[in-house]
Amino acid sequence: MKQSQLQKIRYTYEPKLPPAIRGDIASISLSLGEPTQALSDQEALKKTFAHTYGKPIATMQASGNNPQASVQRTVGVILSGGQAPGGHNVISGIFDALKKANPQNKLLGFLGGPSGLVEDQKIEITAEYMNDFRNTGGFDIIGSGRTKIETPEQFAAARKTCQTNKIDALVVIGGDDSNTNAALLAEYFVAQGDPVQVIGVPKTIDGDLKNEYIEASFGFDTAVKTYSELIGNIQRDANSAKKYWHFIKLMGRSASHIALECALQTRPTACIISEEVAEKKQTLQQIVSSLAEIVAKRAEGGENFGVVLIPEGLIEFIPEMGRLISEVNDLLAIHSTEFSGISGPDEQARWLSGKLSTESAPVFTSLPRDIQHQLLMDRDPHGNVQVSRIETEKLLIQMVSEELNERARTGSYQGIFNALNHFFGYEGRCAFPSNFDADYTYSLGYSAFVLIANGLTGYLSSVRKIAQPASEWVAGGIPLTMMMNMEQRHGEKKPVIKKALVELEGAPFTYFARHRDEWATRTSFVYPGAIQYYGPDEICNQPTITLRLEQGLEA
Repeated sequence: MKQSQLQKIRYTYEPKLPPAIRGDIASISLSLGEPTQALSDQEALKKTFAHTYGKPIATMQASGNNPQASVQRTVGVILSGGQAPGGHNVISGIFDALKKANPQNKLLGFLGGPSGLVEDQKIEITAEYMNDFRNTGGFDIIGSGRTKIETPEQFAAARKTCQTNKIDALVVIGGDDSNTNAALLAEYFVAQGDPVQVIGVPKTIDGDLKNEYIEASFGFDTAVKTYSELIGNIQRDANSAKKYWHFIKLMGRSASHIALECALQTRPTACIISEEVAEKKQTLQQIVSSLAEIVAKRAEGGENFGVVLIPEGLIEFIPEMGRLISEVNDLLAIHSTEFSGISGPDEQARWLSGKLSTESAPVFTSLPRDIQHQLLMDRDPHGNVQVSRIETEKLLIQMVSEELNERARTGSYQGIFNALNHFFGYEGRCAFPSNFDADYTYSLGYSAFVLIANGLTGYLSSVRKIAQPASEWVAGGIPLTMMMNMEQRHGEKKPVIKKALVELEGAPFTYFARHRDEWATRTSFVYPGAIQYYGPDEICNQPTITLRLEQGLEA
């Protein structure tokens, strides 16, 4: 395989580890805290996780003696869900730790995600094979998938695979749904009397798998820096041509962390934060009017250009649209057989209009035909609308244009509105990981094996204080059930790790809110440029502005 010079050089990069896990694996012990509780729905979750609920938080420390660390083990690893930069380094961290504990240990990679476990499709990851993937982007080392292990037959098949291959532990690398699956697997194995341990690793570029102990999900750092480079390039072009408005949709279905961080890095003309829209109960028309007002004010100064950032999941946070989408999800789940028998999107739209409530029906019929059809497309694996297919950026351009035309007719707007639309998603998912993500993911993988070596199951690998240099990082693990609540899925309540939304009282949003009016009226673009891997720390090793603000450091 032909390799770029950067790829060859990145193979030699040695990721940094937290101090507590740099020594002999057998000398790493755990300090366990008090029993924990789930975020909500405690009683229901206690029943679901009768054997694994309420475990204590674990913190790793270098002083100790763990004679079980060197016991020979076979560990399986699964990449689950969408790609995120650094996945390969999680696996390399697991590999290096298990080989350091005992050179006879084996690491099996299940191919194509959780389905590889169910179908016993695997490869053994050797040192030679691992070395071709260190510090690189992508999930191509073993592939990924979105299969959910949820039926009795699937659980039984997973158990058989582990027995056949004499697997002692599984590491599931994924987001909130994937790690919910990891928690269910951990509970299942304990309930069956099997000794298979299950450890999760927090992955998602969306940044919505986080709390006090999971300060960031891996891949977020690289993705937002990649998007910010592209946004900066477009802003430079807009400021040069001075004749286009760019509406840029960014990944982030359930939270606006990506949009907010990119706004902090690039200072666009406007950035919509979905959580604020929901908090203020803003209507779609109010959002459109506020954007039209910004366009009109800039036109008064002769600036008929700008950049607007839009979170992918915005449409679900607009109250009337959120109600509509929730109704659509439920109706299509309940009447799936009837709906599948209706041919053509227009007929499907008419059928849906007759089923919707008196509140939601007029909202649906007021939408452009294309948006109606996008709401009726195939559901995601959880039975929900695939919001990434809803072209919110085009909808906003159309509605802003219509309002500006109306203002022009009344003489309150005399500018020129030429708008272009973009969607940045896949561009950030498999980029070469930044130094931060290379270090963080390697540490998460290494810590995952340390949790295994100390006999834990049903935990999520954790590395804290990550806005500081790696010499101050704290490694550990938190129980998966601690992050859970019950949510409606396919028409019934199911346990799910709760997504972390942008906190409107938090330091990143309040910093943005203080400056956005200035950025809207006066062109304040920042051009971050490409991710740098070599050079001074302030260029190569800085965490996101979000992390620095959250941990009290200057942006």
